[in-house]
Amino acid sequence: MLRPLNDNVVIEIVELEKKTASGIILSKETSKPSHSEGVIVAVGEGKCLENGTLKTPSVSVGQRVIYNGFAGTKVSHQGKDLVILSSDDVLAVVE
Repeated sequence: MLRPLNDNVVIEIVELEKKTASGIILSKETSKPSHSEGVIVAVGEGKCLENGTLKTPSVSVGQRVIYNGFAGTKVSHQGKDLVILSSDDVLAVVE
């Protein structure tokens, strides 16, 4: 497994529905969102602030989140599609 450094997180990408509620299938281009959903699989230790304290990320492993789809680095690792990004690019937790 990947171990993120600093305030980075590793998210396993969850594919969003490509069909509308009325059954219309969307093409790949029109269904491409500016945000994405995924499940956090690893969290870094946090960001070291100027005063020397460590600010831990506000998300944890196992949470389903929405993140900025244009941020981060997409990688494939052990057959899974992952994205590594700063915890600041996580927009919301899905409850």
